[in-house]
Amino acid sequence: MAVVSPFAALRYDPRKVGELENVLTQPYDKITPQMQKQYLQRSAFNLAHIIKGEVRPGDSATNNVYTRAASSFREWVSQGVLIRRDRPAFYAYVQEFHPPDNPNGPPLVRRGFLGLGKLESYDSGVIFRHEQTLSAPKVDRLELLRATRTCFEPIFMLYSDPKRQIDQVLDERAVQLPLVEVKDEYGVIHRMWDIEDPQQIQIIQEHMREKKLVIADGHHRYETALNFGRECMASRPHTSDSDCAYAIMTFVNMDSEGIVILPTHRLISGIAGFGREDFLAKAHHYFESQECPFSLSEGPQEASQKLRAEMASAARQGATAIGVLFQGWNAFFLLKARERQILLPELLPAERNLDVTILHQIAFARCLGMDEESVRNEKFLTYVRSFEEGMKSVFHGKAQACFFLNPARIEQVREIALAGRLLPQKSTDFYPKLLSGLVIYPLDS
Repeated sequence: MAVVSPFAALRYDPRKVGELENVLTQPYDKITPQMQKQYLQRSAFNLAHIIKGEVRPGDSATNNVYTRAASSFREWVSQGVLIRRDRPAFYAYVQEFHPPDNPNGPPLVRRGFLGLGKLESYDSGVIFRHEQTLSAPKVDRLELLRATRTCFEPIFMLYSDPKRQIDQVLDERAVQLPLVEVKDEYGVIHRMWDIEDPQQIQIIQEHMREKKLVIADGHHRYETALNFGRECMASRPHTSDSDCAYAIMTFVNMDSEGIVILPTHRLISGIAGFGREDFLAKAHHYFESQECPFSLSEGPQEASQKLRAEMASAARQGATAIGVLFQGWNAFFLLKARERQILLPELLPAERNLDVTILHQIAFARCLGMDEESVRNEKFLTYVRSFEEGMKSVFHGKAQACFFLNPARIEQVREIALAGRLLPQKSTDFYPKLLSGLVIYPLDS
């Protein structure tokens, strides 16, 4: 069963830091070098100073990015920059946003709540992952957690609640003026309310007790917290439970509105002997190919719009459709998979129906000869989120080709995760991201 708990969070004091937009950030793994620079300049109390500090020449075991983070955190608490609530609470969290592919349409709303979630091993049947993790990010986050003994960022969890019983509690709280309201750099409005009524807390805990949880975002942070909790328990073997057995999580109903998953497109480069004709010849056994040519004088926009429309149409019909743009060739190609059940009989239907699985196991593995290790180490792959960015990378000679994908559907993610299977890395991009720094949890509280 899923164990969730209210907690007395540390929060920024606006009287000390001013506008909260100056101190809250995107998740650490979404902070680009340019964003990091902007965050660090925005405020001396910006959370990036802790979760994404600068590595300096001459850093040592006693003076490094992690020890500086711990020192800053202690100073902020002692100065009252971060203040603790006087009683435990859950925190209703609502995000209002326009999806990137429909910026002029009506805004969407995603509801959830922040609280502590008990860390469970994957074989417990309570918490399920859907993506592979890499070792380097976990080493980095573990060092920060050891130095600060504090959770600064929530892990994004999904649960199923078709009757929206918990959403009703969140809606009741959200009719009041929010405790926090900020707009991030992507135009997303974030609002938060505390939930401290004992009856509402009990309703949330009782309904969550029967749920299974799927990690949407934060796989590396979850596994880091799990490993750190094991370290804590090993150092205190006679303690049955501890603060280290919990982490901040944001719980969102996957059956509610506002669940948006964006595609992540794949750029390939550095593959010796790669060529358009050779690839298409090998792919012909697995895919039907359709060419969408364009002229340089007219530009690729009309052809790219046609490709996107064809891909979306195929997705609505349950077919696999992958777009490709090759360097030096003025045309997009639409690849439609042939008999997927024959191609990949060992996979679940949900896996075979997922574009990214077909791309990795057929186009990359069989047509390009990429093995799993090279994919995991991103030897030939880089990732882009926008269609336009992928096009520009190919046109400017930064990549040999770009493979464009439809987004995964939440039903596919749920089925694959609960079956204990894993998607290729960067298969999902849940939008928008959760803000970091809204609530903070010291593990020794």
